[in-house]
Amino acid sequence: MSRTAAPQDTADGVAAVERALSIVDTIAQRTDPISLADLSRATGFYKSTLLRLIASLEKANLVVRRADGRYALGLYAHKLGRAYEATYRLAEIMQPLLQGLVDHGTESASFHAYHDAQSRICLLRVDSHHSTLDRIRAGDLLPLSKGAAGKLLTAYFTQGASVADAGLLMTSMGERDPSCAAVASPVFGPDDDIHGVISLSGPKERFTPAAIKKMSKLVQESAAQATLALGGRWPD
Repeated sequence: MSRTAAPQDTADGVAAVERALSIVDTIAQRTDPISLADLSRATGFYKSTLLRLIASLEKANLVVRRADGRYALGLYAHKLGRAYEATYRLAEIMQPLLQGLVDHGTESASFHAYHDAQSRICLLRVDSHHSTLDRIRAGDLLPLSKGAAGKLLTAYFTQGASVADAGLLMTSMGERDPSCAAVASPVFGPDDDIHGVISLSGPKERFTPAAIKKMSKLVQESAAQATLALGGRWPD
């Protein structure tokens, strides 16, 4: 006789999946493999809990344990990443545009996408040629409610705003980080769906009125090019 899952069983299963995904997310945000002790500190999970969940992640090839005992993303995680890029051609389209912005003397260029109700994710990043930078890396999760990129994503994703309401440019000064500022512009795909946001960010003192004017023009031009390359229509 089959057994129907009780509500508690379902809740436990959902919690286990959420914990497992938080482990994958923590490992993904690192540029180098992570030890079990560091993983425990980063996630707040006991080592025994981590080992139990990692065993399942290893079977799925989402996480691998290296010879030195540290953990890294597994082959399947990389396959998912390649599949995502292939589907949306984001890296192929966006990376040259971000590099072009930086080569024009702007601040660091990033491409952000909606992650969940509280956060956005930096998918691509090109650091500026300046000696001082805002420290953001591809894979970082940032607040959805703060910063130029976050406010645009909030307007389009969670508030359902139109272009007339949200606009094609957003500026922030010291919102996410008191010492940083940013300008951002949305990128659209087919059916006018927003795919993400290009932002230029860096130390606030370099965001003079003249610099903001220059970067605002450049970031919108790049967002328009990305929109057309992704099969979208840039608003007139």
